[in-house]
Amino acid sequence: MPKKKIDFVISSLTHGGAERVLVLMANSLARNINNEVSVIVLYKANESYTLNSAVKRIQLKQSRFIPTFTLDSIINLTTYYRIKSRRPDFLISFLTTTNFIAIIVAKVFSIKIIAQEHISYFGSIQDNGFITKITRKYLYKMADKVTVLTYNDVSGYKKLGVDVCVMPNPCSFKPITDNSHPRDKIILAVGNLDRHHHKGFDNLISIMAPILEEYPDWQLKIAGSGEIGLKYLTELAKEKNILEKIIFTGFINNISEVMHQSSIFILPSRFEGLPMVLLEAMSQGMACIAYNCKTGPSDIIENNKNGLLIDDQNIAKMQGGLRKLLMSENLRLRLSNEGVKSLDKYDVLAITKRYEALFEKIMTAK
Repeated sequence: MPKKKIDFVISSLTHGGAERVLVLMANSLARNINNEVSVIVLYKANESYTLNSAVKRIQLKQSRFIPTFTLDSIINLTTYYRIKSRRPDFLISFLTTTNFIAIIVAKVFSIKIIAQEHISYFGSIQDNGFITKITRKYLYKMADKVTVLTYNDVSGYKKLGVDVCVMPNPCSFKPITDNSHPRDKIILAVGNLDRHHHKGFDNLISIMAPILEEYPDWQLKIAGSGEIGLKYLTELAKEKNILEKIIFTGFINNISEVMHQSSIFILPSRFEGLPMVLLEAMSQGMACIAYNCKTGPSDIIENNKNGLLIDDQNIAKMQGGLRKLLMSENLRLRLSNEGVKSLDKYDVLAITKRYEALFEKIMTAK
């Protein structure tokens, strides 16, 4: 089998779903001795994830004199690849701005480029910036492949003439094998509090107000960082008189342990890509309930089999679903067990095989 040189590129490795996926996949691909894997980081920042020793980490220098991060990164990545021996067989970029940068540079040096989108095509239409519009309309057609997280995303990119395929996120946690332990009466939500509109945390406070009054032995726990969002959500909780029933944990490193001990996971998002946090909650045996937003949850949840899928942004139906879960421990246990069993296709080794197949397809394409 011929050796492959694979470079991943991302702006930073601070905590986030796409960053976690990149590290998981770089580490997994590097286990194959025929893969030489590097991760190029464009921006120096505090890092939340660790690459294994087989992965080479490359930090590009930032300039004090270039006015924008994007232009600075294009120059820096071009300078790095000017040395021919550094050029990979495949460059895999993560997130829209980095895709913009990577596609331009890859085309200069005739490097095979796979651009990965981790935001819903439809959900992000409302807040498209200039870079996003240019990348989608013009640059993605220049990539050898653009990957998206769900099948619902494919149609939007195909209309733009993009060569697109689905590449799901892997589940980063090992699924539990014993689900017999007692769980705390906790309803858990996870996400960046500053993105409270995207994550639906503002509506979550309204959803939970009557529920927590009806079931006073239950609590809502929201895990995630964001000082601005924390202040906003705290005020909402005060208005609804449920602040004492909500635990804001901030960002925590042991979220798998929290999931292992909690009973119900709720995803109230207005839009998603493919929510890793939902996969992670299922892997730890939580009974999951989610809005059926435009993309993501319906790829993971089969309603009333491995979770509850609620009509998008229907607060009354979300409250009804929660009441069913709170009233029935048997329902929670059934959904929990089925959730764990449904994760095989999101196993990191299964996703690694899909990457390898994609490399082969690109190399043999005319």
